[in-house]
Amino acid sequence: MENTVLSLATGSISKLSSFTLLLLFLFSSSTFTSTEAYDALDPTGNITIKWDVISWTPDGYVAVVTMYNFQQYRHIQAPGWTLGWTWAKKEVIWSMMGGQTTEQGDCSKYKGNIPHCCKKDPTVVDLLPGTPYNQQIANCCKGGVLNSWVQDPANSASSFQVSVGAAGTTNKTVRVPRNFTLKAPGPGYTCGPAKIVKPTKYVSPDKRRITQAMMTWNVTCTYSQFLAQKTPTCCVSLSSFYNDTIVNCPTCACGCQNNITDPGSCVRETSPYLASAVSGPSKSSNTPLLQCTSHMCPVRVHWHVKLNYKEYWRVKITITNFNYRMNYTQWNLVVQHPNFDNLTQLFSFNYKSLTPYAGLNDTAMLWGVKFYNDLLSEAGPLGNVQSELLFRKDASTFTFEKGWAFPRRIYFNGDNCVMPSPGAYPWLPNTGVRPVISLLQPVMTVLASIIFSWAYM
Repeated sequence: MENTVLSLATGSISKLSSFTLLLLFLFSSSTFTSTEAYDALDPTGNITIKWDVISWTPDGYVAVVTMYNFQQYRHIQAPGWTLGWTWAKKEVIWSMMGGQTTEQGDCSKYKGNIPHCCKKDPTVVDLLPGTPYNQQIANCCKGGVLNSWVQDPANSASSFQVSVGAAGTTNKTVRVPRNFTLKAPGPGYTCGPAKIVKPTKYVSPDKRRITQAMMTWNVTCTYSQFLAQKTPTCCVSLSSFYNDTIVNCPTCACGCQNNITDPGSCVRETSPYLASAVSGPSKSSNTPLLQCTSHMCPVRVHWHVKLNYKEYWRVKITITNFNYRMNYTQWNLVVQHPNFDNLTQLFSFNYKSLTPYAGLNDTAMLWGVKFYNDLLSEAGPLGNVQSELLFRKDASTFTFEKGWAFPRRIYFNGDNCVMPSPGAYPWLPNTGVRPVISLLQPVMTVLASIIFSWAYM
């Protein structure tokens, strides 16, 4: 294996970047173990938590905690993020702005001023929009929603302020918290240990003075789809103008219907009990209620090769929501296809090229237009969004044969969608006989004329 990789790297050294060669080396090593948290399309994506101690108090410090979403296309939507940690000593939280802990804990030993939270392992959530201004700080109060870096960089950070007591009052006596956890709102993120870094510097509004934090530490959290949910959350179906075959999502792509042990797992679109099921007691618990399908996925992405012009070809993308209890706000798609370097026009979606590797422009990020189709509504007549893409043909690479016109990979909201089997893709009709006839026809005409002339000599 190592020899094969070495020969490949040697023969193509002019075409491969140093980062690509490094990946080849890692995958050739028998000791390399994948944690499934690495995303090839967003290799540096993470959520970084920065903890800045901005001032000292008689028994501790005041800090501003900020979460930066450096992921290009993965975001945290409602009901929002939940951040937790374990104190290193016997710290308490006297007060907070821009956030709050979910539990106060046992503060019975305090007689006068009661702390905001006395738990050894506090859990913090964001405040909701509409919070009074005297309880806000910058980048707070969004209900825990954290948008992706590419889609909405202005809203890709979230902050809160915390006043910590019984914590020490110098850089040498303060201890960093341990065991950071980030939920979004469920599992999926794994956070590393806090690392003390250079203090953050702040520039005054007039840009004439620079101040800095007393102490700063960072925590990095990475996402794994396998930790987030047991089954996939989306699938892909395919169709084309040149073939009557519609390739549906693979059966049981996101699970199977189980009417015996879990009779309420899905409901049919024509069921007379649909309205009562949607508004039932589980409506507010974020428990999904799916429309009964063969694939049982909350979201389906359909790619249809629509038209073929002389110099262009056209694709229609439709995203359908099968969850009766979920609206997808700020949704996005990431699509990998070799013709994205020749994308000419896009209708009713936003577009940005993603180039995780230099010189390779085959990945695009698509998302809705604000106030038009940036909301994918719950299952029903309005539970879909769609757009069309126009590509220019490149004579050196373009073909409709063997499934080339279909995407290699599709992500919805950062999760990899289940693709159909390549053998099931709609192929071009079998036209193998027609070229043979067209080639033989001139020869047969010449022979017929010769025979005809001989007959009358």
